[in-house]
Amino acid sequence: MNRFSTSLLGEAKTLLLATDGSIFSDGALQEAIFFGQACGARLIALYVVKIDVESLKSANAKVTRAQQEIGPYMEDIRKMARDSGVECETVVVGSSVPEHAIVEQAMMREADVIIMGRHGRAGRLYLMVGSMTSKVIGLGFPMVLMLPKDFTMTGSHVLVAVDDSPNSRLAVEEALSLGICCVTLERLTFVAVARRESGLPEAEKMVEDICARGREKWPRIHFEAVAGVGHASNIIVRAAEERKVDMIMIGGMASGPLPKMFGGRVTKEVCGWAHCAVLVVTA
Repeated sequence: MNRFSTSLLGEAKTLLLATDGSIFSDGALQEAIFFGQACGARLIALYVVKIDVESLKSANAKVTRAQQEIGPYMEDIRKMARDSGVECETVVVGSSVPEHAIVEQAMMREADVIIMGRHGRAGRLYLMVGSMTSKVIGLGFPMVLMLPKDFTMTGSHVLVAVDDSPNSRLAVEEALSLGICCVTLERLTFVAVARRESGLPEAEKMVEDICARGREKWPRIHFEAVAGVGHASNIIVRAAEERKVDMIMIGGMASGPLPKMFGGRVTKEVCGWAHCAVLVVTA
């Protein structure tokens, strides 16, 4: 089953898959198992039962019912992982705020990455404001990987959205380090977007400087610098689709003042519109 012997997730050792048991989690489940193989990582499959504000007794009863209903699905995950040689633990918990439970479980179990599926492709007027993936990303976990349904990664081409924020700089460093742990990586494309024409030279210099560093460090990898003017989300998503990339890396939603080029809106839009996987990196 192993498609690539090394991983686009670096040296991750614990992966947390947040699943809702629907077909929209299938792509995330498949990739989580492949990444488990590639990294030699253990997999934690988490199912969170949404409980309302109610008595402890009724909440426990709801979680118990859900454990019974979801049991065969979780057993299937364990079998898939076992057949692939991946250590796997399944967990069912109840919470009135599922996104908090996902992040809390990831932190408690020292997960390196949270992996989640996406429910369809968001329309231009819908920014994933109510989606679970968007809410988890907004909580600032260091790495959250979003995967569309039925998407398969090959490990050959990654696009990195670049701005001058701390989270974006971290995403750039993570991308440049992939040469160590992903021997199938062939191309890295860096994209910077200026709001106005006057900012284009700065955007061009930013990505050219990054590519120059990359070429010096990893001569076997093809580096491409792309700069544009306009709506950042549109340009990033279009560049990724035109190049048929495996994954977009983008900085997470920073707390406090918005970054100069990208804000939380752009991260949400890219996650909602991209044809491919999106790895959100937060300092």
